[in-house]
Amino acid sequence: MAASDLLLSQGTGYGILIGLAVVFCLIILTAVRIQRRYLQEETNHSEMFMVANRSVGVGLTASAVFSSWMWIDETVFACTYAYWWAVSAPVWYASGLSCQIALMAFMGIIAKLRVPHAHTSMEFIGMHPVAVAFIIPIGVMLYTAVGGLKATFLTDYFHTTIALILLIFFTLSILTNEHIGGIGGLYDTVKALDVRIDGNYKGSLLSFKSHNAIIWGVVLRIGNLALVVMDTAFWQKSFASEVSATVPGYNLASIAILAVPWTIGTVVGLACRVIEHTPIFVTYPEILSDTDVGNGLVLPYVLKSLLGNGATKAFLVLTFMAVTSTVSSSMIAVSSILSFDFFKTHFKPNASDRQILTVSHLGVVAYGFLMAGWTLMMTYSGANGNWSTYFLPVVTCPGICPLLLTLLWSRQTKLAAVLSPILGLAGGLGIWLGLSKRWYGAITIATTSQQMPSLWGSLISLFGPLLFSIIISLARPQRFDWREFLKMDLIEDETPRLVTPISGQGSSLAVNEAGVATDERSKHPEVELGAVPLPIPEQMVRPELNDIPVDQIVHPFDEKTMQHVKKWLKIATIFLIVNWTVTVLLWPLPLHRDYVFSNVFSKSFFGGWVTVAIIWQFFALFAVVVYPLWDGRHVIAKAFRGVVKDIKIRKGLEVNARAHDSL
Repeated sequence: MAASDLLLSQGTGYGILIGLAVVFCLIILTAVRIQRRYLQEETNHSEMFMVANRSVGVGLTASAVFSSWMWIDETVFACTYAYWWAVSAPVWYASGLSCQIALMAFMGIIAKLRVPHAHTSMEFIGMHPVAVAFIIPIGVMLYTAVGGLKATFLTDYFHTTIALILLIFFTLSILTNEHIGGIGGLYDTVKALDVRIDGNYKGSLLSFKSHNAIIWGVVLRIGNLALVVMDTAFWQKSFASEVSATVPGYNLASIAILAVPWTIGTVVGLACRVIEHTPIFVTYPEILSDTDVGNGLVLPYVLKSLLGNGATKAFLVLTFMAVTSTVSSSMIAVSSILSFDFFKTHFKPNASDRQILTVSHLGVVAYGFLMAGWTLMMTYSGANGNWSTYFLPVVTCPGICPLLLTLLWSRQTKLAAVLSPILGLAGGLGIWLGLSKRWYGAITIATTSQQMPSLWGSLISLFGPLLFSIIISLARPQRFDWREFLKMDLIEDETPRLVTPISGQGSSLAVNEAGVATDERSKHPEVELGAVPLPIPEQMVRPELNDIPVDQIVHPFDEKTMQHVKKWLKIATIFLIVNWTVTVLLWPLPLHRDYVFSNVFSKSFFGGWVTVAIIWQFFALFAVVVYPLWDGRHVIAKAFRGVVKDIKIRKGLEVNARAHDSL
């Protein structure tokens, strides 16, 4: 079987993707009906559609965040880079993901304090790529347009559950396969290989010290940082969570996420090195070319070789889960930017809730087709996932510092916030393309996929705007009053609205006609949360808010809630420092030094290394699959009781009807 042959038939590929798309649409449509009927969660309001009424708890937040960071790169390309650079690459991948989530926990709670009513951060078998490019977005488009952000939280949970179960199955099945022989067998066969890795200590596959891996790790860390900070989808999950759920939910996910690239990357990357020279490998006697590896074929080829067609089909399911999870969140994010930051801001400042929601729905559809077009362009231009790894940091980093300074430095001016990313992007692109031309003789997909041009381009894109912003801001000093952000109001419809918690402490805050936060449940303690209708005028930002001097603006959170937010801010800050210290300094860097145990892993050290990684997989399963069920048990029970009650009522009506007919 040549490397270009299909791993699955076209019929199987179409069947799996279309089938999964239909199943998920039906699941979400059912979930939306249950939300509306039994939980009083109406997605026909933009506040619910975009930020889920800011009422998502710890468990579902952790699951959704974990799912959002479990990109297909994290599974497929963790194996790719482990194949290239061995045991260190998965760790650099894992640590990079973890510290980003911890940073987002910190920024998310800052945003709740400074911009409590914000909605946006701006306010891969056997199938033709054209079909894949359209089937996945269309399926996601349907359930996202109907269910909104809460639907993405629910699908994120299902994606996370299925994906983690499959990853654990893949890991254990590969290790226990007769051609691998367990952890010890994997170590012995890898050590016996006559393979030398350029840049690794003594060329060993079992050495953590890898020059190429650490450079790639820096580029990846910079790029993923940009993808997180500059992607509204990640911000919206923090906006949608309760105040008391944001920090613990994100930080729980930041710990759990380590399991995915660390475990699957180590096991599959090394297993591929072991079996690619043997008759069981699908491309034997050929081994994988750099192009095949760069296209992400390590994981599916290992699964096909060791576990057969069933595992290959399961890989396609895993791919579907990872891709659609990212796509659904991105659809909501982009549609929110279109409706808030363009339509409402520049075209119709007094747009009603229903008008904004309509634009959001259209944005979901438009972005679905845009993604399909972009995917096709990348496919036919020859740009694979490896190229994307080195391209994305250059073009996404320029906005990081200006965005963070918007929330953290009151002296950044509007001109600096707008101009510095443009200057940083120009500088980053110039350095990236210029060095590719100078060092490798041409500007091509191959030359721009090299490490060093991307590293320097990314650094300029990241830190250049910081310097530009400071210079521009200090040249014409101004000071921004954070209270201006408080003029950003909730979007509400004129139809009666159900009161939902925004403080995360059991209170149910609403805004009366005077703009004062009140606790409705304190007035009606016997009324179940979410059962109090509250008529609110049809408008986004009440005109009178813009006219009120900032000295007279009162934060929508009461003093108790403010203390609660500040407590979580301290916790998020401490966890961020600890996380970065561990994942950047205490874990990978000592292993990169010339210590006896880390030059080349001993058999016992390698055994412990992989064992701990597997244990971490099961911890992740508990943290983001089992715990969310416990955390949401009351809501699940309430919905279940409602369904049972309706079934009993319907049966009663049927009995009465039959009795009436018999008379």
